[in-house]
Amino acid sequence: MKSLFDQVSHECSRTTTKAYSTSFSTAVKMLAPTIRQDIYNIYGFVRFADEIVDTFHDYDKATLFARFESDLEHALEDRISLNPILNSFQRTVHQYNIPRHLIAAFMKSMKMDLHKSKYHTYSEYQEYIYGSADVVGLMCLMVFVNGDEQKYNELKDAAMRLGSAFQKVNFLRDLKADFEDLSRTYFPNTDLTQLDEASKAEIIRDIEADFEAAYAGIIKLPMEAKFGVYTAYIYYKKLLTKLKRTPSMEIRSTRIRVPDYQKIGLLAKCYVNYRLNIL
Repeated sequence: MKSLFDQVSHECSRTTTKAYSTSFSTAVKMLAPTIRQDIYNIYGFVRFADEIVDTFHDYDKATLFARFESDLEHALEDRISLNPILNSFQRTVHQYNIPRHLIAAFMKSMKMDLHKSKYHTYSEYQEYIYGSADVVGLMCLMVFVNGDEQKYNELKDAAMRLGSAFQKVNFLRDLKADFEDLSRTYFPNTDLTQLDEASKAEIIRDIEADFEAAYAGIIKLPMEAKFGVYTAYIYYKKLLTKLKRTPSMEIRSTRIRVPDYQKIGLLAKCYVNYRLNIL
């Protein structure tokens, strides 16, 4: 039965989310059950594409990505895929009418990672972030507002700013791995071999501005989504605080994390704020 295959596909998306990101999967669990699976489906798709360009160094990544892209196109056209991750994703795309241009922008940024290692101008940097992060936030927003076009347009800018903030925090946290393992530098006009406190402070100010703009949208989200998105927002804000307090030399040499006991404390604080309606 097709329903059984869809169920197996959904389980693959959930398993992928939980395996690759405990923090994000925790935030997803805070969403209403009615939309939780669709966010797993989006994350699974995004993660698989990212894995191809970031991880499979012993294989022809360009060929693998082209095959994945072709399978994606067939999945969207045929409304089914033997790749369970793509099968789950296409169901969410069709259910919520996620615009194809958002998916195309994401794939374009992922493809850039196959050959581009430096972003010399701010416009290049912004284009990459739009495709790799902003549009992912917009895909999720389509699910959160359940087809309400007016609500989507009202929250669109805030969702993009939140996606940008998350991505830039990831860039700063993963600076060592991106630079040493993948020879990539995302921040324009910044020499990561000589990252100093002034350069780090400028990057953090930019991220803080994104977070501030994003918060204005979070408080207007539907109740089904607000707690989960707020949880992710607080986690990344905590991670940014740790990065802000970490010397630039240490950021270049290690990956900063939020310990599990602090994550539990953050979750409890988020829940209290949510229940008291003081987000």
